[in-house]
Amino acid sequence: QLQLVESGGGLVQPGGSLRLSCVASGFSFNYYGIGWFRQAPGKEREGISCISRSAETIYYADSVRGRFTISRDNAKNTVYLQMNTLKPEDTAVYYCARVKASYGTSCPSSGVWYDYWGQGTQVTVSS
Repeated sequence: QLQLVESGGGLVQPGGSLRLSCVASGFSFNYYGIGWFRQAPGKEREGISCISRSAETIYYADSVRGRFTISRDNAKNTVYLQMNTLKPEDTAVYYCARVKASYGTSCPSSGVWYDYWGQGTQVTVSS
């Protein structure tokens, strides 16, 4: 059964850090890119980062570039999102998703190019 499971969310003060993990199972992880998205209440889903299957391509949205770092460990079937200098506007449910095989080896920012999604993990940045 194909699964993506996020973890690592929680409550953190502004300026703090969190590391999210996305553990994959049920498919050949090293053949797929993985992306991170977030959705805040009342807002559209936002693609914030993506890493291609061999990490040769990495994408960051302007809203997180310089503060967030994506990485992957193919031996552990896991993608990480290190989030530093968190702001209240980073509060959202964070999701990881798998890039469709038809997209190729690059790293899309749009959710239409992703086919499987995790259940999400809540990140709340508040004092």
